[in-house]
Amino acid sequence: MPIVSISLNDEILSELDRIQKTMGFSGRSEIIRAGIRNLVAEEKQHGALSGLIHAILMIVHDEESEQVVTGIKHNHEDLIGTHLHSKVDGNKCMELFLLHGDAEKISIMTRDFQTNKKMDNVKLVTM
Repeated sequence: MPIVSISLNDEILSELDRIQKTMGFSGRSEIIRAGIRNLVAEEKQHGALSGLIHAILMIVHDEESEQVVTGIKHNHEDLIGTHLHSKVDGNKCMELFLLHGDAEKISIMTRDFQTNKKMDNVKLVTM
């Protein structure tokens, strides 16, 4: 199996160790492989979407990133039926978007959040 080197900060490394203990993974590499498999499966599922769809997009971020969220939101206003914003923990915020529109446009909006390093978590659920 090829070896790939990655850099992780102490916080992520600590989380990897916690997950290894609580979920019974054999090592850090196995956790990373499982995460990559999940990401690949999710991307394949989203890539197969077409036509008009309904979806829920959930984002978690630091409150300092609110302007970034607002900018992306304004770029995709035509898809947003409902937007809820909530403080969830200390300086963390959760955004919940109920979306309706072209699958490709919803995928682009999701990617805009996923590729932004200021977002802690981005999850799309399609219907």
